[in-house]
Amino acid sequence: MNTIFHSKDLSQYSFLITGGAGFIGSHIAQYLLQHGAKKVRVLDNMANGKKTNLEILAQYPQFEFIEGDIRNLETCQQACSGIDYVSHQAALGSVPRSILEPVYFNDVNVNGFVNVLKAAVDNKVKQFVYASSSSVYGDEPTLPKKEERIGNCLSPYAATKKTNELYAQVFADVYGIKLMGFRYFNIFGPRQDPDGPYAAVIPLFVKGIMKNTPVYINGDGGQTRDFTYVDNAVQVNVKGMLTDNAEATNKVYNVAVGENYSVNYLFEACKKQLQSNAQPTHRDPRAGDIRNSLADISMAKNLLGYEPGKKFEAGLIETIEFFKGLYSEKILAKS
Repeated sequence: MNTIFHSKDLSQYSFLITGGAGFIGSHIAQYLLQHGAKKVRVLDNMANGKKTNLEILAQYPQFEFIEGDIRNLETCQQACSGIDYVSHQAALGSVPRSILEPVYFNDVNVNGFVNVLKAAVDNKVKQFVYASSSSVYGDEPTLPKKEERIGNCLSPYAATKKTNELYAQVFADVYGIKLMGFRYFNIFGPRQDPDGPYAAVIPLFVKGIMKNTPVYINGDGGQTRDFTYVDNAVQVNVKGMLTDNAEATNKVYNVAVGENYSVNYLFEACKKQLQSNAQPTHRDPRAGDIRNSLADISMAKNLLGYEPGKKFEAGLIETIEFFKGLYSEKILAKS
């Protein structure tokens, strides 16, 4: 990640990244460490975090790690002590899993979020940014998605993210903390987990094509998504934490590219990059999924100077190269 997303001297500031051993969080933490942050502390309970991500971060002397759970307020207080900026990425993802485990999702995503907010207020954090989700748009059919126009939630996961946005507004109003939420649209990239029943679509496709195992497409594959490379999520988190634009705070922003592609197109692009003749297997649509997704990103552009750098095709190439490195040795060993 060679692009610079900040203008301030990071050596003056300490950062907390909750969920920093995970996919997006580890990329944010790595950017801050690479660019000389005074301290980057990661809080993660390792439910979704990876030791390999921590090993990347541990190369930097300014890195600190607290293994702990956001559901514990005392742990959150410890994590926020001496911190200037918080990027809250810790959460449970997955729409289908939330339908099976709504109480667990509420406990982590809502109660945990309030704990981190309270700790940030108590420790006088300068600015607090957090991961929301495009799932909050629910059944609102209009494209592109604009921040002020949301529908009914279609899953417990979406409800937890919508609740986070409500709590953020209340904490801004009542306690005066500067907050910013980011509705992520299908973030993808290196380090995204390809394993487990709730893995995201791109790592699943790449893994299946490379290992010559079945690749499933939910429904007819015509559903569209605004696939967003992880560098763009890093950019908006860094700009959001460090902005001095008072008008930009206490808002929720779409984080996307502003272009959408069908799942079928994504599969063909993966095949082409991997020089494969694999064919997908279609199955029933997933409960709680929206049909089409496309973001209006003008607010993030205007107020934060956000400009998606790496778009779908270029990001997909980098992502596939990462997974090729991950799997090629294993495949060669079996051949």
